Amino acid sequence: MIENYDAVDNPEQKLALDCIIGGIHASEPATVIDERLSLDGTEMVIDDVRYDLAEYDDIILVGGGNAAATVARELEAVLRDRLDSGVVVTDNPVETERIDVLPGDHPVPSERGVESTRTLLEITESAGASDLVIVVVTGGGSALMPAPAEGIDLSDLQTTTERLLECGADIGEINAVRKHCSDIKGGQLAGAATPATVVGFVFSDVVGNHLDVIASGPLTADESTFADALDVINRYDVDVPDAVRIRLQRGIDGAYPETPSPGESPFESVRQHVLADGNTALKKAAEVAREAGYEPLILSSRIRGEAQEVAKTLVGIAEETADTGNPVEPPAVILSGGETTVTLHGDGTGGPNQEFVLSAALQLTEPGITVASVDTDGIDGASEAAGGIVSPEAVGPIIEARTALRDNDAGGFLSRHGGQIITGPTATNVNDLRVFIVSEQ
Repeated sequence: MIENYDAVDNPEQKLALDCIIGGIHASEPATVIDERLSLDGTEMVIDDVRYDLAEYDDIILVGGGNAAATVARELEAVLRDRLDSGVVVTDNPVETERIDVLPGDHPVPSERGVESTRTLLEITESAGASDLVIVVVTGGGSALMPAPAEGIDLSDLQTTTERLLECGADIGEINAVRKHCSDIKGGQLAGAATPATVVGFVFSDVVGNHLDVIASGPLTADESTFADALDVINRYDVDVPDAVRIRLQRGIDGAYPETPSPGESPFESVRQHVLADGNTALKKAAEVAREAGYEPLILSSRIRGEAQEVAKTLVGIAEETADTGNPVEPPAVILSGGETTVTLHGDGTGGPNQEFVLSAALQLTEPGITVASVDTDGIDGASEAAGGIVSPEAVGPIIEARTALRDNDAGGFLSRHGGQIITGPTATNVNDLRVFIVSEQ
């Protein structure tokens, strides 16, 4: 899974990579669906909930996200000929038998993504009251399933997405804007599926598993408003195209309906199941650490904030562990998940995980601590790397490292000094996975 893994001879770095590999594998659809979903006669069983597939005329599968095609393939393996047809939109295609895999792009939406999403909506709208619509929702779905709303076009969405990703807003704030510029997000896919029965299978890349935020909540009632979306634009001083600002203001004025809110009819026949999230990866990473003779400590799956600032806090915990044995006795592996952000000031390469790693390495003063961090989908920001790994002894030239951090060029620095983790696109997306290896002194 990891490029140049066999070339790593440092045991602490090898363990950090093993924790990452274990966490990603545990979150993959093949693993998760095998553990969580089964077919008992004509009944699909998930979380002790039973759906009698014999009650439906047609069973249609739709959805999108980085892992959507892989999920579709695994669902085909379980449901077999009970699954009639469907379409998913992804940037990570795999071969399927019954489901059409259509292209899209991430993290910035594309024309082919728009065309694919139109097809997805047409199939969803064709479902009747006696049909079952299975919807796959995974991380990356917001960009991969673009459906520009009235008054805006794809270029408006592309520019808005790029500038939102650069401004430091969190994913909930970013998706509040996306929902109000879309015909599929913010519960609108549930409306398109009405009057069919809808079952959502969700792979969460959002802190707290908020269903209204994951892939911008296509099946979930939306409590955000046009006013909330415009507030994000104003608060972060985002220079969006005029068409976007005009649409949001017209929505506030009542010219466009708000996204479906809690209690409305589209959601009466919708049930969603979160199959994997950040804790799925963290628990497996902890198991890998324990098997290697290290004491694991999972801090939280919900850590967020500016990458450089989060690094300072977690470095403090790792250093305390090394120095005093609190909150865990070395040798230890300290694990966390969540999603950090980066406010861009420079024009370098990288992403939040690489920026976190480089910032942490510059902060560390205790010897014997290795830090690694990846985005479990294999794509850190707009980078080709999943993340980075480094120890203070191997951080490289300090002045160069500080300059790279200032210029948001953590990716460039780590690439030059052998600190990038490259996996390529993975078969999952459950947010970030951070690992501190604290050796016994």
